[in-house]
Amino acid sequence: MRIADRTEYKSKAPPLTCRPDTLVYDAVTQMAQKNFGSIFITDAEDHVLGVMTERDIFRRVIGESRDPKTTPVSEVMTTDVYMANKDDQVLDWLRVMSNERFRRLPIVDEDKRLLSVMSQGDFVSYTWPQLLGQVGQMAQATFAPAFNMIAIVGGIAIYTIVLILILLYAV
Repeated sequence: MRIADRTEYKSKAPPLTCRPDTLVYDAVTQMAQKNFGSIFITDAEDHVLGVMTERDIFRRVIGESRDPKTTPVSEVMTTDVYMANKDDQVLDWLRVMSNERFRRLPIVDEDKRLLSVMSQGDFVSYTWPQLLGQVGQMAQATFAPAFNMIAIVGGIAIYTIVLILILLYAV
């Protein structure tokens, strides 16, 4: 399934963004107001330059005793950001996100302009029903042939026990 085919993609709120010279304090205030765990740093044309996550704030602001009221986000943001296209496959990106240990994936157009942000949770909501369906199919394929034999043997055993009980109590 393509990212653009997900209901979550179509119904997403616009991504939270700021410019590189925005102070960490102001960016965090926006994040808190919107209840977002990250903010994407973009240029004037909405090209993704980086992302500042809660982890970046803990490690690079608090952990390094920086003043959030004087530190621009450009000094603490993560610049090595994976970016996807809306036509990419959900499962491919879920695998990458899991292996590379990141939770937010910016979706960009052909010119690398930010369109949306998908989270691992958005993708997992797709994969759980799919995984459960696959488990059901595997279980049916694995146990169905064996279950037929078990049902036959079990039926014969129950029939035999009933006949023995009838004969014991009939005499």
